[in-house]
Amino acid sequence: MPQSRSERIAGVFIYIILSFITLLVLYPLYFVLIASISAPETVMRGDVWIWPRELSFVGYERLFANSELMRGFLNTLLYTTTGTALNVMMTIAAAYPLSRADFNGRGIFTAIIVFTMFFSGGMIPNYLLVKELGMLDTIWAMIIPSAVSVWNIIIMRTFFQNSIPKEMQEAAFIDGASNMRVLWRIVLPLSGPILAVMVLFYAVGHWNSYFSALIYLSDRSNYPLQLFLREILVQGQMQEMVDISDDSLARSLMDAEAIKYAAVIVTNLPMLLLYPFLQKYFVKGVMIGAIKG
Repeated sequence: MPQSRSERIAGVFIYIILSFITLLVLYPLYFVLIASISAPETVMRGDVWIWPRELSFVGYERLFANSELMRGFLNTLLYTTTGTALNVMMTIAAAYPLSRADFNGRGIFTAIIVFTMFFSGGMIPNYLLVKELGMLDTIWAMIIPSAVSVWNIIIMRTFFQNSIPKEMQEAAFIDGASNMRVLWRIVLPLSGPILAVMVLFYAVGHWNSYFSALIYLSDRSNYPLQLFLREILVQGQMQEMVDISDDSLARSLMDAEAIKYAAVIVTNLPMLLLYPFLQKYFVKGVMIGAIKG
């Protein structure tokens, strides 16, 4: 339909506002990218705004030459993949029974699970529990305490209830299928969008997590990449308060600045690459045509 003049003007203003918001969101990441490949002295002078100045990859060279950072990257990859797999399995195991109308007592179990979302034991009891279970300085300290999210259980349960046709499940039960077979053959193949969302939520949570490592890990060989990045950022803030009078100290500060930007890019790049692969599963049109008649 043809648009009126006022609608066209409103559309132009909407596009301008959205473009401005997009610029505000993307520019910090873009600045970190161009700063990571610019000479550190140009960044510290404030000469880098739109384009990189005096291309330099010293930050990436120093970053990949650091064995601790590479070990931290591998640790984070291990924590993310193992933790996300366990998270998704635990969430499915809790959400599917709670979505079934024939599950006796599901209201009680739901209330108990939701109660833990509002009330927890606190940091000290959690630490003592992890210590008594012998999980300090192990991979399990990064995975088991956050094995499942109540909020994600509720989201997945709601999806199972509203998006998976009950008629298909009933037909499978009439044909003699068990609950596990219905879950594996019918429910999960039709749950691509919610599974993609869960993988993304849990993976981003594990990838960005550093506070749990700060509490439960003391062995640097088990540190995730984010804890090393935190050290770099904190040390950079401390060094900014030091009087730069020695050339070697000034060079170290500039190298630390380059490493900081390079570490931010390396840390965020895997999650940025994950979004395009999961985006197509966000479309709920997967259920179209699932039931005939």
